[in-house]
Amino acid sequence: NIMTVEDPVEYDLAGISQVQIHSRIDMTFARALRALLRQDPDVVMIGEIRDLETAQIAIQASLTGHLVLATVHTNDSVSAITRLVDMGVEPFLLASSLIGVLAQRLVRQLCPHCKEPDPVHADAASEALGRPLRSRGCVQCRGTGYAGRLGIYEWLGMDDRLRRLVHDAAGEHVLRDTAREHGGLRLLQEDGQRWVRAGVTSVDELMRVAGDR
Repeated sequence: NIMTVEDPVEYDLAGISQVQIHSRIDMTFARALRALLRQDPDVVMIGEIRDLETAQIAIQASLTGHLVLATVHTNDSVSAITRLVDMGVEPFLLASSLIGVLAQRLVRQLCPHCKEPDPVHADAASEALGRPLRSRGCVQCRGTGYAGRLGIYEWLGMDDRLRRLVHDAAGEHVLRDTAREHGGLRLLQEDGQRWVRAGVTSVDELMRVAGDR
């Protein structure tokens, strides 16, 4: 039994109950979520957590046995935790309910018809970046140098060490450093480097999208 609360519903999914938000009639994320939970769903997807009320309902739902999936607008996986705390979510509740956070970005793929070695970043050739490529632009890509996009990802999985830190309201830097040292956290930029090595995207594009994240 899978249910969603979305604003708007972008794709109709067979076998899934989808509810659209209507602010004009006061059908908010929080109100719609309460209505869905009365139907005892197994999985709930919340299009976006925008306020404390929605966050609190989502956490209570997860603590009572529902799998809750939601989005939060932040820069990376770790900052999603501090964003929820800044909203007013109690750290001990977040520590008890959170399974993990997935951050994602889209990078443009180099045009396969005009990509070539990148002389600007030739000195950056290394084990991390391989031999970077760039695209000069051609008729096939209409001079843009790119064709299509792909995702780069950063997964922060919660363990007992991180839960204790979240419970104690640790800052972003402490959470990130601990996750990298003990949890194998791979940052967005590090995930993107594999696509630079593979010649799928460029150093400039990765820096544009992920920066130093």
